[in-house]
Amino acid sequence: MILHAQRPEADAAIDDAVQRLRAGHLVALPTETVYGLAADADQPKAVARIFAAKGRPADHPLIVHLAGTTREERAAALDHYAAQVPPFAQRLMEAFWPGPLTLILPRRPGVADTAAGGQPTIGLRCPAHPVAQRVLCAAKAAGIHGLAAPSANRFGRVSPTTAQHVLDELGHLDDEALLILDGGACPVGIESTIIDCSRGMPVRLRPGTIGLDELHAAASVPIAERDAQAPRASGTLASHYAPRAKVRLMDATELQTALDLLGGEARQLAVYHRTPLRVLSPHVRMARMPDDAAACARELFAVLRALDADDTRLIWVERPPADAAWDGVRDRLQRAAA
Repeated sequence: MILHAQRPEADAAIDDAVQRLRAGHLVALPTETVYGLAADADQPKAVARIFAAKGRPADHPLIVHLAGTTREERAAALDHYAAQVPPFAQRLMEAFWPGPLTLILPRRPGVADTAAGGQPTIGLRCPAHPVAQRVLCAAKAAGIHGLAAPSANRFGRVSPTTAQHVLDELGHLDDEALLILDGGACPVGIESTIIDCSRGMPVRLRPGTIGLDELHAAASVPIAERDAQAPRASGTLASHYAPRAKVRLMDATELQTALDLLGGEARQLAVYHRTPLRVLSPHVRMARMPDDAAACARELFAVLRALDADDTRLIWVERPPADAAWDGVRDRLQRAAA
């Protein structure tokens, strides 16, 4: 069932969502990054329903979303889940929360065990989307400290950025098992940046739309890149964010050469490109990639879904530019092609 959360009936929709969450059911809700599949992070059976609905391994940790637009509002939720918040992590929160940043922190023993996938750490985020915040604040008032909410799609597949995407992915669940709150298209479009703050220094585990220079400046300490000692975290498997069709990354010259070789016989092929290309077959599905990294991130998953039509066997994607602004998009495409 889809309920609109930006219309006059929004209050009733959010009340319904909170009642369902308290009862241990699942709610798909919009965030600024992607739609999340939410459950009370402190109800093991409810969190287990997330893993089952997605087909996600139970040892692959979930991100817990917190209410609050001020430090004071977030303090109680942080204290509930985190055993320690280093000063550099606090500075990152103050700079980027609410927003598309997840911090991995030491977890209080016995809290949100299922959501954490059995790890001694926990991923926490305070989303900026107004619908997500309304749900989180109402849930907090009802006694729910935080919502575990990975992307609302089958595990490893393309993340959803609209309510219809969620329905396409999880339509096998009945109305009692899943409520979808429609908050419009997600304005950021790819998942949050993840910073591990559990080992005395910040380490970037997953790039997003927040640049390394911004992170360095806010943390006031260097940000290292993922290493072998990094804890497990959402969206960091080698293969992830994948459509059904095979994705291949190519530079513009490779794309043009391959299209010329196929000529007018090309079939079951889609191309996502920035550079103008010559295409001889009317059967090739083409989509123009924005030149701006943020604009590309905003549409990336929706475009991959649109190109992944029933008859598409291959999706060729022009490699993103090498500069840091494209780190998040490049990461998603590399994992989609893995």
